[in-house]
Parts: sequence; structure tokens; C-alpha cells
Amino acid sequence: MKVVLDTNIFISGIFWKGSSNKVINDWREGKFTLVTSLEAVSEIIKILKDFKIKLLDEMIKEWADLIVRNSMIVEPKEKIDVVKYDPKDDIFIETAVAGNADYREL
Repeated sequence: MKVVLDTNIFISGIFWKGSSNKVINDWREGKFTLVTSLEAVSEIIKILKDFKIKLLDEMIKEWADLIVRNSMIVEPKEKIDVVKYDPKDDIFIETAVAGNADYREL
């Protein structure tokens, strides 16, 4: 199964236990294929750097490397404007379309 995870799932999964952490662990255990784009990874890095709970730069780099190495990286070609409350999240829809994802977790 190919899945797109947005930034909120990564932030919650990295810092807290719960369903987001379980999703991250399932991905790390190979239970599904993460579909992402370099733009989506950049968004995750940006939020991790600005987050109220600080991670060392090397930890942020480790997460970015883990995502890139263990994901199907796609390059969205189609611009989609559907997320009204946070237009930056459109990249995750565009990534899901480009990667023919089966599921998108917000």
C-alpha cells in the first residue's frame, strides 16, 4: 500500500506516543510504502526547525535522510488547489496524485 503522510503526522509521531507514532513505526517497519516529494520533505524539515520542542540539527537531518532513503520520491506535475484552510497542504494532495497513492493520512 502506498501512503502519503503530512507534516502533522510526522510531528506528532516524532514527539508523542499515540496513533501518529504508530503510523510512523509501521512505516519504519515496512508495513507500507511512504510516497513523498522533495517539497513535502522540505516542509517537514521547516516545521521541525521552527517547532516549539527543539531538535538538534543533526536529528532533523537524520529524519530527513530516513524519509528520503525509505520512501518513494515523486515529482508532482499537476498543481491542485483544494485545501482551503492551509493551502501549503496542497503539496501532499499533489504528491498523492503523482505517486498514485492508495491513502493519504492527515
